[in-house]
Amino acid sequence: MSMMSAFSSDVAIDLGTANTCVFARGRGIVLNEPSIVAFNTSTGQIEAVGQEAHEMLGRTPPHIKPVRPMRDGVIADFDAAEKMLMYFVRKAHGRRAFVRPRLVIGVPPEITPVERRAVKDSGYRVKASEVHLVDESMAAAIGSGLPVTEPAGNMIVDIGGGTTDIAVISMAGTVYGRSLRVAGDAMDEAIMQYMRKACNLHIGERTAQQIKYEVGSAAPLDKPLMMEVKGRHTLEGVPRVVTVCDTEIREALAEPLRHIVQAVRDSLEKIPPELCSDIYDRGVVLTGGGALLRNLDKRLRDETGLPVLVAENPLTSVVLGAGMILSDLPLLRRVAWQ
Repeated sequence: MSMMSAFSSDVAIDLGTANTCVFARGRGIVLNEPSIVAFNTSTGQIEAVGQEAHEMLGRTPPHIKPVRPMRDGVIADFDAAEKMLMYFVRKAHGRRAFVRPRLVIGVPPEITPVERRAVKDSGYRVKASEVHLVDESMAAAIGSGLPVTEPAGNMIVDIGGGTTDIAVISMAGTVYGRSLRVAGDAMDEAIMQYMRKACNLHIGERTAQQIKYEVGSAAPLDKPLMMEVKGRHTLEGVPRVVTVCDTEIREALAEPLRHIVQAVRDSLEKIPPELCSDIYDRGVVLTGGGALLRNLDKRLRDETGLPVLVAENPLTSVVLGAGMILSDLPLLRRVAWQ
């Protein structure tokens, strides 16, 4: 590690719908927290950001409002997004003053020019010296170790909180890209609806996430899983505990999973035949939090007939890739949006 990188203030950021990760050059990933800001509506001040704000979900008094600045992979609240970005950049630098970092920010492929400008402006308002935006799919592919600069097809499926981004990359460019607004959040919502309809149990977002992680799956499991779920009975209005199994949750997840699988199949039909043969040889790489859903790789393998691999670090592939881009100026020039 050079002296310059040891004292560098440069950072790469994965501005995700569910989580924001920050990579500091020379130090690696220094922050990985939920993308949530808690506002005090009485004073207009921020009460908490990140993990601390996430702990407040479903437990706040009326004047404390937890806000998710990112929705469906795009910025839903510009003011909250800017404040969150400023907080995370300062936290990554230990709140040192007079730091003017160079920022590389991973953003969804279907972000609009207006949103792109807003993200850049937010970066400059946190006193960045330079702000470069890169496609999250490209960053995820680089972070997963795919040879993106070679003249060969690499297919990446990044299942985040708000979107599932599907991309075929060759020669440091995106040959085919699609962003589907069905991902982790849609799975959580599907579980919440299933619990209301099938079990008469009202649960919150955090509980739905916990169910997905503990007993969720995309294809039948070798060993059945069960879990006790606490919530409020929809008819009686009192706390209740019910037991759910993996089969029930798989039924709950059927619709969002069907959309994701179909999008992958559609993508394979739309890319040039030469790249198709590359993907048949190399396989499809899954990244993002959704890649951790049990047997999702098996489900996609069965439905497409292709090798499907889960990235080594699916949750941090985007920020690791953005960090690698940060340290490679020629690559940054090739992949950053102008």
